[in-house]
Amino acid sequence: MEKRTTATPLTLRFMASIIFFVLGHQVLSIDIHKGRHYVAAVYEHHIILNPSPAAIIDRHTALQLMKRNLDIYEEQVINAAKQGAQIIIFPEDGIQGFNFTRASIYPYLDFIPNLDCLIWNPCKEFYLFNDTEVLHRLSCMALKNQMFLVVNLGTKEPCTQSDPHCPPDGRYQFNTNVVFSDNGTLIARYRKQNLYFEYSFNTPPEIDYTIFDTPFAGKFGIFTCFDILFYEPTVTLIKQYNITQVAYPTAWMNQLPLLSAVEFQRAFATAFKINLLAANIHHPDLGMTGSGIYTPSKSFIYYDMESIDGKLIVVEIPVMTSDHEANIENNAMSYNSQKSFSDFFMEKQICHKDQETDCEIAEKPSQELPPVFYEIMMYDNFTLMPILNAEGNIEVCSNTLCCNLIYKRLEKTNELYVLGVFDDLHTVHGTYYIQACVLVKCGGLNYTTCGQEITEAAGLIDFQLQGNFSTTFIFPLLLRSGVTLDFADHLGWEKNSYVMYKTGGSSGLITAGLYGRWYERDKN
Repeated sequence: MEKRTTATPLTLRFMASIIFFVLGHQVLSIDIHKGRHYVAAVYEHHIILNPSPAAIIDRHTALQLMKRNLDIYEEQVINAAKQGAQIIIFPEDGIQGFNFTRASIYPYLDFIPNLDCLIWNPCKEFYLFNDTEVLHRLSCMALKNQMFLVVNLGTKEPCTQSDPHCPPDGRYQFNTNVVFSDNGTLIARYRKQNLYFEYSFNTPPEIDYTIFDTPFAGKFGIFTCFDILFYEPTVTLIKQYNITQVAYPTAWMNQLPLLSAVEFQRAFATAFKINLLAANIHHPDLGMTGSGIYTPSKSFIYYDMESIDGKLIVVEIPVMTSDHEANIENNAMSYNSQKSFSDFFMEKQICHKDQETDCEIAEKPSQELPPVFYEIMMYDNFTLMPILNAEGNIEVCSNTLCCNLIYKRLEKTNELYVLGVFDDLHTVHGTYYIQACVLVKCGGLNYTTCGQEITEAAGLIDFQLQGNFSTTFIFPLLLRSGVTLDFADHLGWEKNSYVMYKTGGSSGLITAGLYGRWYERDKN
């Protein structure tokens, strides 16, 4: 059943051996030789949409449209079962679609009862409640295929005017994730907290911290799409409830260079050292693609802006337990031991004025520093400095954040790269406080092209990027040509700065970034 009030420590079901190693240019990996594994699936769904979502229709018509998407879901559950999957995640809005009004979405909504005092199997007990046809269908998929299902749909809950939060029409409408066990029982529901221009839905009157238990991997947490950028419920769920596995339905529109779906999903799993099972909508015309299964050290992704086809990803991954984070932090991520790499950065080490005196000040280059300029990136006014030389050591600041880049371009390409910093309140498509240090490729050779969305790059750059962040919540971004993912050689705090560095790379660099979320400032 759903748990929303008390934290339950994660039961340690096995003894795991965590071995740290550096292999080639890979980030420090985690190998749980004696630990348990499970088979997870996510499905990126090419949704069949209502062409007129604002039109008012009846329940029967709405069910007919949803049935077309549910038929595809059932095919994918069967396919996943054949590959041994024990749990499958489907995307946000994948059954009914989006862009509804409050009135036009109503026929699509299933009723969902309070699960705190009820054990209900919709497949076996379909007669208990009206307007539960979608829940019934999903429950039967789980039961027939003996698989845990995590699915997003719209739900309704009646309320009375004695409830101070009750809408005038006497009902709540929620963007809801539901979880079915492998016997079809509805074991959890999560109501989305951070809505993204979803005027047809209500914010729940209280925050859901939704946890569900599985026999194969222990506890999972769950949240939806835009929630990933906010403290509640996301950080509380992971930190307070010791969640190391997360099911994540999303309907994410890619926004390069910093918030491509797979780019931030990877960064999130890395930052919190968790398994993240992320299912996105597939609709390239709307910029929507990018799903994956992520462990702290591996990624299995799908990103395709050309094809109209959905994609099922099925992967065996290790169970993460609550003791792995302490082990990782105690050992930290070791520097790459290649002599040429360490020599390069030691020779160019920069010292900040707030660091201790044992840091040697690097010799200033004879040439003048590149000019500082400003351009809009991700709707924010970034302070930028161009990378004009084959190698160098540059720094740029904004408000309290200073970002330092030590770099070496491995070959000359006709491309413009810049070091950028932003330390302020983001106010477009959501309001939240960001601290960001980024190395990005511009759209062209003119400074005005910096911040544009690009997907191809040729530049190979060895770099060390660091910033004196005021937040400890930093998401490392490393994206290469073709929107492919890469891992840093090192991530971590050194004195008062958070540092990422990387040498080599199989393809050109699009983005290397440290994306900080200063959650405490959001409420100021």
